[in-house]
Amino acid sequence: MSVKLSVYIEMDGSDIYVGMLSGTNAEDTVFSYADEYLNRKNCQPISISLPLTEQSFSVKQTRTYFEGLLPEGFTRKCVAKYLQADEKDYLSILSVLGSECLGAIKIIPEAKSSNQVGYTRLTEQEVRCLAEEGVTESVQLVTKAHLSLTGASGKVGLYYDQKKVQWYLPVGTASSTHIVKQSHVRLKKIVANEQLCLLTAKKLGIDVPESFIFKTESSSDEAVLFVTKRYDRIIDDECKKLNGLKVPFRLHQEDFSQALGIPAEDKYENNEQGYLQQMFALLRKYSLDPIADQLKLWDIVIFNYLIGNTDNHIKNLSLLYSKDLRTVCLAPAYDIISTVIYESSSENMSVSIGGLYNLREIKRENFAKEAQKVGLGKGIAMNHFDEMVSNFESALNTATRELEKEGELYVSEIQKQILQNGGIANCTKVIGEDKGWN
Repeated sequence: MSVKLSVYIEMDGSDIYVGMLSGTNAEDTVFSYADEYLNRKNCQPISISLPLTEQSFSVKQTRTYFEGLLPEGFTRKCVAKYLQADEKDYLSILSVLGSECLGAIKIIPEAKSSNQVGYTRLTEQEVRCLAEEGVTESVQLVTKAHLSLTGASGKVGLYYDQKKVQWYLPVGTASSTHIVKQSHVRLKKIVANEQLCLLTAKKLGIDVPESFIFKTESSSDEAVLFVTKRYDRIIDDECKKLNGLKVPFRLHQEDFSQALGIPAEDKYENNEQGYLQQMFALLRKYSLDPIADQLKLWDIVIFNYLIGNTDNHIKNLSLLYSKDLRTVCLAPAYDIISTVIYESSSENMSVSIGGLYNLREIKRENFAKEAQKVGLGKGIAMNHFDEMVSNFESALNTATRELEKEGELYVSEIQKQILQNGGIANCTKVIGEDKGWN
């Protein structure tokens, strides 16, 4: 049985045929750019790891990028089971879910007729089920709508009409506006945790997407959804309408795992492979504003340490492209939570900082060492570190009070646990002229 999947990318609002995934199975399928795409004026590669060339890419290069578009972990297992497919067969899953991926890529089976495209209104009961039923319900929605969102948690892309407080399920190649994540049965109040961390990050000057907690009418405290506005979707006056709703333009993005050509299964650094150094080098080479983006990335690294986010792997950091794909910048920070407040979580960071992984062992001097490794000036890098440490507790306290006013009373407990268990606990102010940090 042959594999033929057409690859499209949205550019300036138009779907452009890019190339083909072809082979007999996942073990030999390769990607190649189409001649018509290569002959386009000002054509751009769909990934830094897949530069423009007439040659087919290797099986490994192909798999690393395109498998990186799919859900991971338990969610992927559930999707595969729902589709009656082998979870290792990424192509079969991609052929079903590839109509709406992160970024601007669309994967369409060659022999497939045009899908129904539109938006289906979700009832209050369906939204409640999404909140209460966990991954099972989200898997059914994503497969029905052909949506592919990366990550291991239960999530789905939906269209949200804020004025009417109404949710819609995108069907076929219709674009979503928000990513909706469910509360996690094993990790208490993870929705409040993420909102608190993102709000704190914003107050410290870190670029984050808009987000909010959506509560259903269910009596269950866990029947809530964490909603993030997609930074890779934009709505303006030029948008077309579908079912009376403005269809967002897609902006292309790729995570650092894809951009660096590192398979998703290796997203956690564990042997000092220098993932941070590789990411900073990539920004220096490709970013439209390399100095600003390097400092933004450095701030995110510091913040993840301070809150104790040990799930700070390279798939949780991305690059965002312009509408014409010609420029690249660091995407807003996302998937930021304090993991160390949960007993089941690792204390090892997902990237090395100054040669260390264990959160309890990492100190200010390790950041100074890492700043030199990644190519940042030590002075400006450590000024950023000291300023963020100085302002962290105030930002966290302000964010806590704001969420308490919105009815999120449990955030005060999360706040205390972050201060006790996050990297901020390692940063005790030293009284003295040098104003250093232990």
